[in-house]
Amino acid sequence: MDLKQLEYYVHVAELGSFTRAANVLNVAQPALSRQIRLLEVELRQNLLVRNGRGVTTTEAGKLLLEHGRGILHQVARTVEELGRVKGSLSGRVAIGLPPSMARAMTLTLTREFRRRLPYATLSITEGLSHSMQENLQNGRLDIALLYNPQALPELEIKPLMQDTLFLVAPVSEGLAAGPLRLAEVARMPLVIPARPNAIRMLVETQMAAIGQRPAIALEIDGVSTILDLVADGAGMAILPQYAVASHPGEFSMHGIVEPELLSLVAVATSARRTHTLTQQTVFKLIEDVCAKLFAGRMLD
Repeated sequence: MDLKQLEYYVHVAELGSFTRAANVLNVAQPALSRQIRLLEVELRQNLLVRNGRGVTTTEAGKLLLEHGRGILHQVARTVEELGRVKGSLSGRVAIGLPPSMARAMTLTLTREFRRRLPYATLSITEGLSHSMQENLQNGRLDIALLYNPQALPELEIKPLMQDTLFLVAPVSEGLAAGPLRLAEVARMPLVIPARPNAIRMLVETQMAAIGQRPAIALEIDGVSTILDLVADGAGMAILPQYAVASHPGEFSMHGIVEPELLSLVAVATSARRTHTLTQQTVFKLIEDVCAKLFAGRMLD
């Protein structure tokens, strides 16, 4: 048994699918299947039960999965400890950020990461909360910031801050300064992400509670593109204030009341995996960067 085979097996067992594991590991499915079969032959045990919906673990497979996770974690910890011999933590950490938060914090986060962890590698991916939840579970991400995350047994979730959402309009629209009632916002054409984007779902839920529906002009998932379209007069957007911080004077921001649109931001990790020291350090780094950039929004 080698570590590569063990890593392959843990991914297949956790994801319940050779196809999904091959995609995550970036290996051909026949090669992945062959390595798992060689592992079964070497151990003289059937580890997986193949069926039309994927795979499930046998009793022997469950035991190997439990020990395999621990072995792989110990290997990662050993690499870290060796890195500490030369004075710093090492390893790779993959972070997922919502697009609006990525615009606001990526630069500060990467600078602080380089300062605190010069021998480690950082990967940042922008994504929607529901897809990042899946990527935390399948191992593509180690840590993610999520909007209004669902409580799932596979995830450890720590509420971090609360965002107030604003109506974003082009200055040329000439909207009067001051807040708008949500019922008024419901009559305005919106450039908004498609479902199941967390902001979209929050807007629809809160409008439904007052007997309204959003007037969707365009469905666009990218924050930069949404702002370009709003500036071009295609409609209004609903975003946190920091999403437009890099466009001073281009947009007017209007608070939304009756009710307010409040979005919970939480930091999430996989509950299935033990976190390395490098990952724990990055977790704290994310909290520190958020506290610096979003002072006043942090939860106690």
